[in-house]
Amino acid sequence: FVFYQVEILDWKTKKQLCFLDKVEPNARIREIRLMFHKLYPRWYPARQSIKLDPKGKSLRDEEILQHLPVGTTATLYFKDLGPQIGWTTVFLIEYTGPLFIYFLFYFRMPFVYGLDERFTSSPHPVVNLACICHSFHYIKRLIETVFVHRFSHGTMPLRNIVKNCLYYWGFAAWLAYYINHPLYTPPSYGKKQINFAVIMFLLCEAGNFSIHVALSDLRRYGSKTRKIPYPTKNPFTWLFFFVSCPNYTYEVGTWISFTIMTQCVPVGLFTLLCFIQMTIWAKDKHCTYLREFKDYPSLRMPIIPFLL
Repeated sequence: FVFYQVEILDWKTKKQLCFLDKVEPNARIREIRLMFHKLYPRWYPARQSIKLDPKGKSLRDEEILQHLPVGTTATLYFKDLGPQIGWTTVFLIEYTGPLFIYFLFYFRMPFVYGLDERFTSSPHPVVNLACICHSFHYIKRLIETVFVHRFSHGTMPLRNIVKNCLYYWGFAAWLAYYINHPLYTPPSYGKKQINFAVIMFLLCEAGNFSIHVALSDLRRYGSKTRKIPYPTKNPFTWLFFFVSCPNYTYEVGTWISFTIMTQCVPVGLFTLLCFIQMTIWAKDKHCTYLREFKDYPSLRMPIIPFLL
C-alpha cells in the first residue's frame, strides 16, 4: 500500500498552492477538492477546477487518483471558476422573469403603450390565447425545475446568470411588446391557423415534459451516472428511436407553433436562435453519448430525425 503525494499548482502562474502528503491511492478527486478547501476556505469545491494539464479539461469528482496517468507524486493544476450559483436557482430566475415581464405588456401598463383608453385591452382573441400559452410554457418549466430535473452539474458561474437573463427576459419583452401592441395584426388564415398552432403547441409541450420525466427516471437522486435513454410505453418518448435529444426537438416545435399562432417576426427570430443554440447542445450531447457508449443506437441523429 503506497501513499500518494499531490502537488497542486496555480494553472496560470504555476506557483505551488499546496502539497498534500499521504493521500490514499483510491482517493477521488472529490476528496482532493475537500482537502484543498480546508487549506483555502474561500475556494469551495464547486468553485474549483482541478486539471492534469493547465489547458486540459477539468477532472470529474468520481475519478480515482491511482487510475490517473500520474506517478506516486502527482502534479495537478487548480483554476478558480469564480462564484457559483446552483442550477435550480438559475432556472427559477431565468423562467420567472419572462412570466411576469409578459404580463406587463399583456395588461398594457400605462408606461408601455400610453394612457389612451383604447389601449386597455386587445380586440383579438389570439392575443389572450398567446398569453395563456406563453404563461403555461414557463410555468411548466418552473414546475419541472423544482420537481423533475436532476442536474449532473450542481452549479454554474454566477457571472453567466446576467447573460442568460438578458437573453430570456429581453426576448420575452420584445415579443410581448409586438404581440400585445394596439396595432397588432392577427394571423392571415384566422382560426384555422390558430387552432392548428394550438394543437401543435400542446403536443410539443406534452412531449417535452414526457422526455424530461424519462431522463429524470434514468438517474437516481444524487447520482451522476450517465445511461442511454430509451423509449418507454409513453408514445411521446418514441422519438428516442430517431434522435438523441428529443426534449430539444419538442422545445423547438413549441416555439415554431407559437410563431405560427402569433405570426410575429420577433417570435420567429427567437425560434431561430433557439433552434441554433439547441442544435449545438444536441450535437455536443450526441457526441458524448457516442464517445461513452459503444453500443449507442446508430440510427439516432442529434435533434432532427434522419437529417441533423
